[in-house]
Amino acid sequence: MLTPKQTFLFGLFFSGVTVFFWGMLPIALKLSSGFSDPITLTWLRFSVAGIILGLWQWQRGKLGEFKTLAKKDWLRIFSAGTFLIINYTCFAWSLQFLLPGSAQLSFQIAPLFLALGGLFFLKEAIHIKQWGCFVLLGIGMLVFFHPVFSSEQSNNIWIGFAIIQVSALAWSLYALLQKSLFTRLAPSNILLAIYWYALVVMLPFSSPSQLASMSFNDAIVAAFCCLNTLIAYGAFAQALRYWQTVQVSAAIALTPVTAFILTEVCVAWGFWPDIIQSSHADALSLIGMLMVVVSAISVQFISASIQRKKHRAAMEQQPLKVA
Repeated sequence: MLTPKQTFLFGLFFSGVTVFFWGMLPIALKLSSGFSDPITLTWLRFSVAGIILGLWQWQRGKLGEFKTLAKKDWLRIFSAGTFLIINYTCFAWSLQFLLPGSAQLSFQIAPLFLALGGLFFLKEAIHIKQWGCFVLLGIGMLVFFHPVFSSEQSNNIWIGFAIIQVSALAWSLYALLQKSLFTRLAPSNILLAIYWYALVVMLPFSSPSQLASMSFNDAIVAAFCCLNTLIAYGAFAQALRYWQTVQVSAAIALTPVTAFILTEVCVAWGFWPDIIQSSHADALSLIGMLMVVVSAISVQFISASIQRKKHRAAMEQQPLKVA
């Protein structure tokens, strides 16, 4: 039995690992643009993750769940897989136009899309405080990108920003479909089915021959991109064992800051100077980043508070049982 201190430290460790690897991912994806296109790299990431996760689930005897699925369940899995493919591919593609930190920060719009999806498809209400957080998040985005308005490269940056929004929207739709499958499959098996679906569907559109000409350094970058999926999501799942969901979600909201700092570290140490460049963010841009991060964290705590109130209200409405 773990003590409260040990539980906190384990949650902090696994949340930190998740944030670090997700913060490093856009840097690695930007480096990969020199030897692979986004579709091929995404296919490789799904393939490696699918093979490793498949062997793990097979060894644990967890593949029997798939026998109970109906046609509509498979349709939801394939739909979720399609949206996750779009999410992965568009995020990698956006890095041709955006810096790693900017891409991660732009992706923070995903909670808004997820909330809107819950509103339209699951009939979930959005509280006024949540709307306030989303408005602050949007303002923060505009403040962070304010140098773009007078930049000569503004068109490219806005293209990258638009691609990120497609990625965030696709991820939100994937998350909603995944949520609807939790009663039929374990999360690991949902991901396994999606990985294998992507392996087959993306193969005709990918160019595995590109990977045969990789240098040793390129292979290391590609291996990191592949293992990042397993390590980050594995650490994320472990973090949820020790911390409440809202705590983990609040920690994950720090990913853009981590990506921004890691990018500046790479620049300061002279790593990949031709590919990784400083954002040269001014004080106003940093204030915008802070607004986005605070909004992303706040909406998690507000959502958790609303759920607790709903649960208490439902418990109070239940009739007392007479012995």
